[in-house]
Amino acid sequence: MPALLRSLLLGALLLLAGCAQLPARPQLPYQAALPVAEGTRLDAEVAPAVARHPGASGFRLVADGMEAFALRGHSARSAGRSLDIQTYIWHDDLTGRLLAAEVLDAADRGVQVRVLLDDLDARAKSQALLALDSHPRISIRIFNPLATRDGMLGTALEFASDFERVNRRAHNKSWIVDGRLAVAGGRNLGDEYFMASPEANFQDLDLLVAGPAVAALADAFDSYWNSESAWPIRALEPRKPQGEALQAVRESLRQSTSDAGKEAWVQALGEPDALARIRVGHLGMRWTQQWQLLQDAPDKLVQQVQPIAGTDASPILAGLRSAMQSSQREIAIISPYFVPGEEGANSLVAGVRGGLRIRILTNSLASNDVAAVHGGYVRHRGVLARGGVELWEMKPRPGRAQGSLLGSSGARLHGKAAIFDRRTLFVGSLNLDPRSVQLNSEQGLLVTDEVLAAQLSAMFDNMTRPENAWSIGWDPARGRVSWSDGNGTLDREPEAGLSRRVVARLAYWLPVDPLL
Repeated sequence: MPALLRSLLLGALLLLAGCAQLPARPQLPYQAALPVAEGTRLDAEVAPAVARHPGASGFRLVADGMEAFALRGHSARSAGRSLDIQTYIWHDDLTGRLLAAEVLDAADRGVQVRVLLDDLDARAKSQALLALDSHPRISIRIFNPLATRDGMLGTALEFASDFERVNRRAHNKSWIVDGRLAVAGGRNLGDEYFMASPEANFQDLDLLVAGPAVAALADAFDSYWNSESAWPIRALEPRKPQGEALQAVRESLRQSTSDAGKEAWVQALGEPDALARIRVGHLGMRWTQQWQLLQDAPDKLVQQVQPIAGTDASPILAGLRSAMQSSQREIAIISPYFVPGEEGANSLVAGVRGGLRIRILTNSLASNDVAAVHGGYVRHRGVLARGGVELWEMKPRPGRAQGSLLGSSGARLHGKAAIFDRRTLFVGSLNLDPRSVQLNSEQGLLVTDEVLAAQLSAMFDNMTRPENAWSIGWDPARGRVSWSDGNGTLDREPEAGLSRRVVARLAYWLPVDPLL
């Protein structure tokens, strides 16, 4: 094809992409979470526990995938007033459909349901979401939507013509029931996040929350729900649902509970007394007044990208930096995607030189679902290992381990957490990489409680056992890192195929850190 013709064709395609524009966003009244009252089953269960701990909030680590699924399902089944859900991904698979069925059943009982989805995942489910949105008690909004609602070519062209906007995504996750109970952390909604996939699963982490911290999470949800970047789905879709669309979705979701081979997950929601699984008094929650919700403002996604080295890039990173600077003995970090940058790597090494023990667990190239991110990490791995930072990389097939963060036949790290002096812990959606800090919106909870910190420390110790992770060493004679698991030492990325090595190497050489 002649160069002139190629240029004209490319120009025409970009012009077509530029023609895809979002419709005018409707003017909407501010909608806040419903006030907490005393009329629902969760009110009756949670209020006495909160009253026994005046001024404190309750927290419980949720690492087991089945439990994380059951807590969401049972809390929705017990809801009597409101259900507010924000997530980055909600898969149309077994667990995703089972949870959607519980949400629809809650709406049928009169519960007010608000669902806020990032558009990167939502677009593929637009017609089902439109049908659910037609329910009088369900409202669905889409965060930072694309103008192109379907088609790979149109989507690719919109990314090419409006990359700065559409590359900014809402990565927050929260599940808030009756304003009384919440689940928040790094877990999306889908089989691989609940250990239900027959293939690879993500090892993830949430906090179950009660007390005043739930109100803080509800306020955070409201700020995103009412943001100018949150669009009612019906304002985006030219194709409106037909009269029977909601009933068709209802029947499809019901079928998910009757298909063979899914007994364990259906049974997890089938107990006669659903509330028994979420009784606060039986969950071993830890109560403390020392907690902080760290969150990005929703307008972060429309503001100019801030440098990581500054103080404005991320309030969450600023909060974590403060916790690190206050640490006297040790810091442990779990980050699936770990690209600290030069400033971050030097800061960690300086901490070690100042007497801190710093331990970090991330994915190996073999377990990382985004090989390019690993290339960004590799650029700083040698500096960290040489500087005394203790690094572990998760194996793609960890050993059968005691503790609920491991045990899948194929596993990838997805939980995001940190522990400071075995006293304070962070659980949230933030990866320690430029994308989370500069481009996405994120949130997390910083909680001071020695028992919770000890529990998370035990999980970290378990995840870094030789059967579960490779320990990264530094070979000064060869000037490179090595991998050890008690069965010998390796001098190249373990169990990673050629294609993954090539992608990671390209990301290592190219200046793509800001996108990782």
